Amino acid sequence: MSSTPSTVERAFAAALYADTDAALDTGASLLAADPASDTELAVRGEEFVAAAWRRGWQPADVVRIVRRELAGVHERLVSELVLAEAGRDRRPRGARWTAQLDALGAPDADGPDPAGATPARTDRFSYATAVLELYRLLLRLPSLEPLDAHVPRTGADGSSGGAAVPRDTRMLTRIRALLAKAEATGFPEEAEALSAKAQELMARHSIDEALLAARTHAKDAPGAWRIGVDAPYEAAKAVLLDAVAGANRCRAVWNEALGFSTVVGFEPDLAAVELLHTSLLVQATAAMTRAEAAQRAGGRKRTKSFRQSFLAAYAHRIGDRLAAVADAAEGQVTAVEGELLPVLAARDVAVADEAERMFPDTVTTRMRGVHDAAGWEEGAAAADRAQVNARTPLRRP
Repeated sequence: MSSTPSTVERAFAAALYADTDAALDTGASLLAADPASDTELAVRGEEFVAAAWRRGWQPADVVRIVRRELAGVHERLVSELVLAEAGRDRRPRGARWTAQLDALGAPDADGPDPAGATPARTDRFSYATAVLELYRLLLRLPSLEPLDAHVPRTGADGSSGGAAVPRDTRMLTRIRALLAKAEATGFPEEAEALSAKAQELMARHSIDEALLAARTHAKDAPGAWRIGVDAPYEAAKAVLLDAVAGANRCRAVWNEALGFSTVVGFEPDLAAVELLHTSLLVQATAAMTRAEAAQRAGGRKRTKSFRQSFLAAYAHRIGDRLAAVADAAEGQVTAVEGELLPVLAARDVAVADEAERMFPDTVTTRMRGVHDAAGWEEGAAAADRAQVNARTPLRRP
């Protein structure tokens, strides 16, 4: 004898597998008329989130795609579901996963309410509609390359190690603080000094970790992070991220359809890539705004083409500068640490192998819409002014 489908099951059958507004209205009407279905509806949402984890998604990825495709109410709803599901999740996760959950639960004075706050529900029908729209999206998320293949590993002291666990969060906190001050100051000399110090710390952190792993024969392995590449001008931003990744011994693969790049590398280098890319993007945006203001003051109207060309030139020129700086710095540091070169070479091979394993089939793409000469010239000039010495030569005792 078959059991009678629940209200939630009937609503899902009506709304989740069809794209029409009529189907959505039918499902929402069923849920709105049955308050007793709310508990089951929430549990099913957590199940959709857990299914996303099994398909390779992480908390920040899910929230980002919801923000990209839907609206603020859906972002709040999915944040609640992610945090609720985390309480049931028994699979060991890395430190970056935990940090993503912490960020979802933290209040943001400039953004939406913290995830733990209940979103405003003007009426049951509107709320049910939003939930079903969200579940439609979660149900159709494609499979992604899993990022936690090396997590966790347990050391002799019982602590977890591996590519997904940062070893020196105090150092990264200090670097973030320095870059934040560099981006906020209105004095170029102060910004340069702050950026140089942050970049020196990045280099020391990365090299120290590489040498420590080699000397202790640690079973370290590359990991991968996903970094959002948001509209507008995604192609130029992805090129910038690729340039930063390459200079920091990482590989970046852009997923245009889903709005992120996956960066493969060792943990200290991944952290440096994220921090430096974010800082350079802030610098580029500020420089572009100033350049546009100067163009308007000269009576010339600037367009989307100007901004696209500006960022494309900025990314291209930064790539050249980063490559030159990395090559020069590596030679100087190797003169101090004779064992460094083979250590870094081995890590380069490991990163290349991991990127190939994760992404055996990649294609190159052309950047479109880059045909504004003034935008290109301004972007290249701004890149020349940017602080990029991420691998400052070190003096070691």
